[in-house]
Amino acid sequence: MSHSLSRLPTLATAAVAAAIAAAEPAAASRAVQSRTVKINGVELFYREAGPSNAPTVLLLHGFPSSSHMFRNLIPQLSERYHVIAPDYPGFGYTVAPADFSYTFASIADLIDAFTQTIGVRQYTLFVQDYGGPVGFRLAVKHPERLQGLVIQNAVANVEGWSPDAVKQLAPFWKERNTETEKPIRALLTADTTRFQYEHGTTRPQNLSPDAWTMDQAGLDRPGNDAIQLDYFFDYQNNVAAYPAWGEFLKQKQPPTLIVWGRNDPFFTLKGVEYFRNLLPNATVHDYDAGHFALETYGDEIAAETLRFLDTLPDK
Repeated sequence: MSHSLSRLPTLATAAVAAAIAAAEPAAASRAVQSRTVKINGVELFYREAGPSNAPTVLLLHGFPSSSHMFRNLIPQLSERYHVIAPDYPGFGYTVAPADFSYTFASIADLIDAFTQTIGVRQYTLFVQDYGGPVGFRLAVKHPERLQGLVIQNAVANVEGWSPDAVKQLAPFWKERNTETEKPIRALLTADTTRFQYEHGTTRPQNLSPDAWTMDQAGLDRPGNDAIQLDYFFDYQNNVAAYPAWGEFLKQKQPPTLIVWGRNDPFFTLKGVEYFRNLLPNATVHDYDAGHFALETYGDEIAAETLRFLDTLPDK
């Protein structure tokens, strides 16, 4: 009896050690890793978390942010999914080479090559703002890779834009010069960056100043203004592609979740209506939030995204 009792602490310690060892891989898979990979001469930075053998979620960020906008979402999704979030050239920590063509088609080609380089063959796309035109290009180019689509304040119809935004961009697209650039340069200022986060929010206490401070630090880097102007000028090619993207969605009917900040000053609920008409089976949730709804309704959006991901069939 005394011999058996003397072994109890040892057995208990062994059991605890085994439990810790079993938990370590899971904990490690949820830790967000910062990585860099060279793709066609571009030093591309990305964040990665989750089990490498789980279905992949590709997070595509908007302007003027980077993968930093997903800093809270990544750990929540990565408990069950493999999550990757790259920075585009001119954003975040990805190096902005002088010879890169700063267009949305070039970003899409870069992200396409990136996914293939790191061995991702299928994914669910989570797109916000600029992530929309990047993700829709990827979907059209490789429909066989698309397992699902999460759209957060990213439009594919002109009516989805606010009239003020169209008015600001139209002269610049018609004729690019110093005068028509002025309203676009105003979009690169610290006041506008902060406005994008604060406008329309009903939970200001949930906003972190880190978000707009990080974004503005990126915008203020020497030479970055020229890069951003190139992207804004090229955005007219996204508008020209809207009909093709709409036809793709209508024909393919990918499983879709729409999570939307209804007080967005740029992209209105008419963008949601458009997607509803194209994708009648889509699940739609809108929130009392602005353009960056993840900042104030992150937990709710993460929960809806996980529910949606769990419904997707394995391919």
